[in-house]
Formats: sequence, structure tokens, C-alpha cells
Amino acid sequence: RDFLPRGSGIVTRRPLVLQLVNASTEYGEFLHCKGKKFTDFEEVRLEIEAETDRVTGSNKGISPVPINLRVYSPHVLNLTLVDLPGMTKVPVGDQPPDIEFQIRDMLMQFVTKENCLILAVSPANSDLANSDALKIAKEVDPQGQRTIGVITKLDLMDEGTDARDVLENKLLPLRRGYIGVVNRSQKDIDGKKDIQAALAAERKFFLSHPAYRHMADRMGTPYLQKVLNQQLTNHIRDTLPGLRNKLQSQLLSIEKEVEEYKNFRPDDPARKTKALLQMVQQFAVDFEKRIEGSGDQIDTYELSGGARINRIFHERFPFELVKMEFDEKELRREISYAIKNIHGIRHVSHARQTIGCIALTGLFTPDMAFETIVKKQVKKIKEPCLKCVDMVISELINTVRQCTKKLSQYPHLREEMERIVTTHIREREGRTKDQVMLLIDIELAYMNTNHEDFIGFANAQQRSSQMSKKKAAGNQVGQVIRKGWLTINNIGIMKGGSKEYWFVLTAENLSWYKDDEEKEKKYMLPVDNLKLRDVEKGFMSSKHIFALFNTEQRNVYKDYRQLELACETQEEVDSWKASFLRAGVYPERVGASEAEENGSDSFMHSMDPQLERQVETIRNLVDSYMAIVNKTIRDLMPKTIMHLMINNTKDFIHSELLANLYSCGDQNTLMEESAEQAQRRDEMLRMYHALKEALNIIGDINTSTISTPMPPPVDDSWLQVQSVPSGRRSPTSSPTPQRRAPAVPGSRGPAPGPPPAGGPTLGGAPPVPSRPGASPDPFGPPPQVPSRPNRAPPGVPRRGPASPTRPTIIRPAEPSLLD
Repeated sequence: RDFLPRGSGIVTRRPLVLQLVNASTEYGEFLHCKGKKFTDFEEVRLEIEAETDRVTGSNKGISPVPINLRVYSPHVLNLTLVDLPGMTKVPVGDQPPDIEFQIRDMLMQFVTKENCLILAVSPANSDLANSDALKIAKEVDPQGQRTIGVITKLDLMDEGTDARDVLENKLLPLRRGYIGVVNRSQKDIDGKKDIQAALAAERKFFLSHPAYRHMADRMGTPYLQKVLNQQLTNHIRDTLPGLRNKLQSQLLSIEKEVEEYKNFRPDDPARKTKALLQMVQQFAVDFEKRIEGSGDQIDTYELSGGARINRIFHERFPFELVKMEFDEKELRREISYAIKNIHGIRHVSHARQTIGCIALTGLFTPDMAFETIVKKQVKKIKEPCLKCVDMVISELINTVRQCTKKLSQYPHLREEMERIVTTHIREREGRTKDQVMLLIDIELAYMNTNHEDFIGFANAQQRSSQMSKKKAAGNQVGQVIRKGWLTINNIGIMKGGSKEYWFVLTAENLSWYKDDEEKEKKYMLPVDNLKLRDVEKGFMSSKHIFALFNTEQRNVYKDYRQLELACETQEEVDSWKASFLRAGVYPERVGASEAEENGSDSFMHSMDPQLERQVETIRNLVDSYMAIVNKTIRDLMPKTIMHLMINNTKDFIHSELLANLYSCGDQNTLMEESAEQAQRRDEMLRMYHALKEALNIIGDINTSTISTPMPPPVDDSWLQVQSVPSGRRSPTSSPTPQRRAPAVPGSRGPAPGPPPAGGPTLGGAPPVPSRPGASPDPFGPPPQVPSRPNRAPPGVPRRGPASPTRPTIIRPAEPSLLD
């Protein structure tokens, strides 16, 4: 078939990707004209020209956007070739000034691929040492393992000259050698010379020429086709072991999953019942493992499940308790008001005298003040207790959602299971909160002042004096509460910016060191009169920040009023806050106005000494009793929640979840697969069968194909020469060697001129369509050879995988299209 354009100047102005497909009928299809079949190949030629002009214009412009043409025919082998524009150095028409570099970049996109066979086409009547095609081939294939030289226009050489030494690979050698071809001339094309006739004429030329007759069987388009087919076969065979290993590993990786799908019947009721039981059992196991912490898939990025609930019990809840606990000045003011209000109109001095002569056993007279203050403090515990229950519920529901992720293939079952378990948790919420409130009411019902840990009146006074002595002594030795890395956030950029230090917290002070070896201490800060407050993180900061400040408005660190400390996560902040609580550093009380504080200060300053002693004593008694209450609540809250909510939910999942699922609706609806799962199963089965078939084909090819060895390396250093010296001509145009033609020893042919417009062309072999003026495009792998795996050409074991082979043709700018 003659369907590729040709003419003078640059004709190929866009890459043409030509895919030959063996089929029973003959037609062509363009990618940009999907669905349209071209049975008249003259229309194919016109469409190529029109599509080129649509993108590049009609005035010799170029574009790297390829034209994709697929030709179906019973006379071709499955093969893909790429026709590229010829090298142009002088721009014409609409071509840009850098036309040479644009075409070079376009060529490089194709020829740099390791699996690309390069046909370096050069005319016989020009200087071969200056061939642009060979120069580029040398750059991308320095070993010459994928470059085949093609010499055209052998019939146009001047009389007395020939290219025998080049074709015999003696002069300017290539590793894979050269193959000579003779194409049709423009006159032959205009005269509609048949391709079969052109092949016969080519054969006759090589058999009749005295310089080529001895190697006629290694010249011509049919031989070039045979060589290319053999190279493609070699490459396929060389890549078979690696491809086989890759396919076998893929097959093994999916075999276990495919085993479940082989006999899969979506509507089988027995399968659905079995799957439902398995899903419920798996969910119950996963839920328990996440709560108990023995899961097979342990999260290494964040706390989850039971670990988060444990943190709520032992860090968040104690912190909330202490945060609600005391505002010292307000508490003392309440105690003093309670004492005065209890005495009423009675003379205070009498009360003072009475208190002064009370026995040391039991409480002193104003015991009602103590009881009133304690009950008020106990009632405040309700809020953190309820908050603790809410946080645990939130974590339980999140754990349920995490466990149902494995049920994504059954969306209805997943949704229904989440609904049932979440509803049960919400039902238990009310029961749990009622029990927690009952615990608080029990504490309010009776003040047990005979508790073994309660200090009593005498011990309260002694404790006050001991605390004063301890502060005066300034004892700095204490047990270490926590160690860890923290960032000091509010150091200015001029002073070095934020830095990370190793912090050590004890009951008396906070110290930080350069590193965790604790050799170079940077600073030690006493924790007396310190409090905590939260700080909003900055616009550009990702860390979570809290601050320490002095309640007496003193500088905490150097000239800073507060010390801002930063952690990576909020969980670390909460954990450090809980540690500071153990050291006696409490969070800032929010909501107390300056007026109240000032009023409290003036009230305390105006309090008489006797009343102040009473307030201090009751304050110590309240502190002692609240410590007992807090200890009890901190112990009972986790137990209550575990019994009434967490353990109950686990029992519900094990014993009642399946019954609830059966009663909620149709089993077929519950076990209906998602569309994604059905698609995934079909794709997996297709992949499995495709891998099996590919392995069978590889086995057949491996036993039926014959490969040829890679030719030995040759001295191709001549390709590094940029130009031939002025006193010497290229051997391409040299005469027949002296031993063949002694009559013209050492003579040189006339200077080669530009190729004529109607230069000879080369057609394809009979079974493979070709085009006028083209170098041999009919090459391809043997029939029934599958697409090649991604790998380099034969004989290049160090090359990596690449895309399917596309033999690429590089040619100089000349009238023919594929010379």
C-alpha cells in the first residue's frame, strides 16, 4: 500500500506512530478519528497531510504532537514503528529559528528509550562521516547495541564509485553493520510502479552490480525485514526469564485471594450465612483486641482504643478534677463567711473564747462551716465525672468505627452493625451517668470525719506549721515526677529562637538541660506560686503550647513573665499538665474578675488574727477530706465505667449482636456486596487468568524461538569526529577497492551533490505494506509473538526495563519520507 506522503523539503513535520496489526480485513484508523475506518489508502494519505496542517499550519511548521495511525491487514506482522522528522539546520516558512534544536529534542524523546531499535539512515551519495543520524545514534547508544545502519541511494552513486567497504563494515564500522537498500524514484512513483516490481528491481540491482553481487543475499528490504524480526525475537527471548519471574511473583501474591473467588456465587444463601457469622465473630475479636491492647495490627502513629481510654482514666480525668478543685482566695473567703454566718448575731469574741478552749479531740464548734464547704466542693466533682463518661463514650464509638472498616465490602451490614452497637452504647450512657451521680450523692450523704486518713483538728494545726517550716527551709530535694523533651517557645529570634531542651520535673522545681544526659543544666525553676494556662498556637506554628506563670506577678524566667512550653501533640500537653498537677502546679482559674480578687484581698487583710486561724484550720480540714473524696472517686470512676459500659458492650457484641442483625431485616439485603467489591473481584479474576495465559505463552515461545548472538564490538571511534578534514573524502563515496578495480586506484568520485527530487526509494517486502520513498518499514517480530516486556535490546544485560519496542528511524532532511 502506498499511503505515506512524500515531496520536496521537510515532509514529516509531526511524529507518525504507525501500528501494524495482523487482521483478516485491511483498513486504517486514526486516533483522532475514532470509529472511522479508512479502506481507501489514498484517503489515509490525505488525512495525514490534513492532520499535520491542522496543528503545524501549511507553511513547513513542526510539532512534537504525534499522529497515531493503526493499519489492519492480513499481510503485516504486529509491529509499531515511529517516523520522525529529518534533521533541519536552516528554518524555512513558519519554522522557528531554533528548528534544529526542536527537532533534536523531538528525536531524543524516542531514541533515548533503551528498548528502541534505531535505523540510522544515510544516503550513499553523501558524506557518511557527517551523518546526523549516526551522530545522534552514537550519543544515545555509545556501545552500538541497538543501532543498525541503512544506506540508501546506492543506484545514484557516480560511476566508478561504490559503498562496498562500508556495507562490508570495514570502513566506518558499526557493531550491527550496514544494510543497503534501493527505493523507488519519483518517476517510478508517478508512473505507479508496483511495490512488487520495485522489490524485483532492487534484487536485480544487487545481483547485477559487481561490487555487491557477492553479498546480495545480505542486502535489500527483505533482508532488513528479516534482521529486524530476528532482533525483536532476540530481545523477547532475552527478557523472558525476568518476565517469567515477575509474572510468577504476581501470580503468587494474588493466588490466595483468588482462591476465595474461584467458586464464588453471589446469590448463594449458605455463603451469605457463613460470611455473616464470620464478620460478626471477626468484629467481636477486633473490638476486644483494640480495647485490651493485644491486637495483631498495632497502631504506631497514635494512641487508639484501650490506650486512649486508659489515658482518660489516669491523666485527663485527674486533671479535670484538680482543675475544678480550688481557687484558694475564693475558698478562704467562703470559709470566713460561713463561720460568721453560723455565729449570726452572737458575739464573735465569745466564739473565739469557745474555740480556744475546745478539746483536741473531734471537730471544734463551727463544724457546720466545714460541712458546708466540703459539700460545695464535692458537688463540683459532678462535672468532670460526667465529662469523663462522655470522653469514654466518644472513644468507644470511634473504636467501633475502626473495627467495621473491614466490612467495607458489605456496606449495608457495616452500617447496620455500627447502628446497633452505637445505640447500645448510648443506652448504657444513661445508666452509667446515673451510677456516677449516685457515687457523688453517697459522698454527700455522710461526712466521715473518723476516716483513718482524715487529719482532725489538732493535726490540721500541726500541718499548717509544718508547711510553713518546709517553705522556709527551701528544701530542693524531691522525687522526680516526669522527664521529657519540651520546646521553650517564647524565646525571641534575636536570642536564638525556640529551642528544645530536656526537662526534669520534681515536686519542688522544674529544671531543664541541654540534652537527656543531664550534665549541662540550663536553669532550675521552683514550682512554688506557679500556675498553668493554655496558649493559642501561632499562625505558622504546628505545636501545642501551654505556659507557666507566677501568681505573684513576678518574672518566671529571666525577663519573661511566663514560660511558654510547646509539644508536638495535644496528648503530650495533657500528659505534662497531669504531671504538673502532681507537683502542685494547678491550672489558672478562669472567670474570677479583678474586682473579686481585690475584694478578697481587702477582706483578708481586714480579717482579725483569730478568725484567720480558724479559716486556716478549716481550710486544712477541707483539704484533707477532699483528698479522701478525690481518691475514692478516682478509684471508683474507672471501675464503674468499665463495668457498666465497656465490659457490658463487649458482652453485648459477643452474645446479642448477631440476634439483633437477624431481627433487623432481610439477610440478603445485609449481605449485598458493594459495587466496588464486585468490580475488584472481577478484575482480580481477569488478572489471574491473564497471568496464567501469559506464563503459558512464555513457555511456548521459550521452546520455539531461536536467538542469535550479539555481534562483537567494533572500533567506532570515527563517530566522534565532528567533520571530515578538507583533504579527505568520506569512504562512503570511495571507489571500488584496488583489488577489485585496479584501473582506478586511489581515485575519488565526484563531490556528492544534493539528492535529486525524484531519488530512488525502497518498498517493503511482499507481506508487509510499505510506502513510497521510504526506508524499510516492514519489520516486525514473528507472528504470534506477544508484546515484549520492558527491557533493553539483546546483549545489554545492564539495561533496565522500558516501554514496548518502537524501532525509530532517524534520517537527514531530504525529499524522501522514510529514507
